[in-house]
Amino acid sequence: MTDIWQWSAAETAAAVRERRVSAVEVTEAAIARMRAANPAINAVVVDLSDQALAAAKAADAAQAAGDPPGPLHGVPVTIKINIDVEGQANSNGVPGLAGVIAPGDSPVTANLRKAGAIVIGQTNTPEFSLRAFTDNPLHGQTLNPWDPAITCGGSSGGAGASIAAGIGAVAHGNDIGGSLRWPAAVNGVCTIKPTLGRVPAFNPSATAERPPMAQLMSVQGPICREVADVRLALAAMSRRDPRDPWWVPAPLEGPPVARRVAKAKMPDDLDCDARVLALVDRAADHLADGGYEVVEVEVPDISGTWKLWCDLISTEIETLQAAQMRELGSAPFIGALEGITHMATILDGPGYMRAVAHRAKVLRDWLAFLEEFPVILAPVTVRPTPAFDADLKGDAAVRQIFWNDLRFVGAISVLGLPVAVTPAGLLDGHPVGVQLIGSRYREDVCLDAAAAIEAKVGVLARSLWAR
Repeated sequence: MTDIWQWSAAETAAAVRERRVSAVEVTEAAIARMRAANPAINAVVVDLSDQALAAAKAADAAQAAGDPPGPLHGVPVTIKINIDVEGQANSNGVPGLAGVIAPGDSPVTANLRKAGAIVIGQTNTPEFSLRAFTDNPLHGQTLNPWDPAITCGGSSGGAGASIAAGIGAVAHGNDIGGSLRWPAAVNGVCTIKPTLGRVPAFNPSATAERPPMAQLMSVQGPICREVADVRLALAAMSRRDPRDPWWVPAPLEGPPVARRVAKAKMPDDLDCDARVLALVDRAADHLADGGYEVVEVEVPDISGTWKLWCDLISTEIETLQAAQMRELGSAPFIGALEGITHMATILDGPGYMRAVAHRAKVLRDWLAFLEEFPVILAPVTVRPTPAFDADLKGDAAVRQIFWNDLRFVGAISVLGLPVAVTPAGLLDGHPVGVQLIGSRYREDVCLDAAAAIEAKVGVLARSLWAR
């Protein structure tokens, strides 16, 4: 028998629904695991144990009164500190924003609660959720539970590390340049970056709307240990909220598609580690064993697509956000920020409009490609996981990480397409993940492919706990 904290979200919800265990018992087990595992990694930086126990008691009372349980009834979850949880600070890891108290729940928080989930805490992020490495002056550094010498990723590093360590069954995160996918990969867990409009987003604490491309690229999603839990959590998060004008009532399951996978060829200028690519090849073999036809092909202009992402997001940051970031951010953060903007072409007004217009052509090219190959298999990174502070070594180091190592991550961000990440295996004892990219609103296709790989690789977190 496994401990309650080791159960999947689906197992937990079923056990509570069938009254084999109470929501209070589940919550107590999750809190105990959080208190045992979190001090070593600092993934959960806001402890909501008291509120969680009160919510669990209310959930048990409602079930006893005959109220139908939701799909996540009694399931312990965490929320990233950059979205609103009523009454808590939305600090985004910045000391100068620690007094920004959420007047209400964000749509994701509200939807998880409506599904019956119990929020046990909030997870760490880098300053302004911008770095790919999770550390900030307010809450400190989050460590990778596999090895504290390597990064836990970012910006949802606290979410990824907490799930790998067994803290909660579902962790909320978000992604504008890889912030769901990168932490999932380096912590050996699963995620889905949904299509724009799948999961509603809004922060009641916000004093201004986000820039246009940030609205089109930023998405909310779940990080879990198992693909089935990602699917369950995505459905719960996707409930309509009228506060998000981009939300789309698209079905979670679409018509059958050809089981064809394009294994992306690596650009000639990429500095790749052969051992990482061998794990991508092994993932391709797992897909073939699962009944997919896998063909290695060149995807549409991955390098140009990445440059478009970098130019657009950097122009918006430099135009509308950089002044506040430089005023409130730490010196290490500002160095990492400038390392990103130095890679970009900061566009003037006409240049920005032309780049936004060009995005339509780029997306059209990718959508046409996905008609022939409904899934694209690509690496998350082409090199082993770097050190926890690798982006603080100057512009060259930042360029190595974002332009070289994570090119297949940033590029997809500008397209608004869904991407699943699942572990492909271990390299020197460290997890390596792969991306499964699909067409718009076909998260189901991405997750089906991820499940085929998971069926061969297994759930990596279990081997972490056994160490």
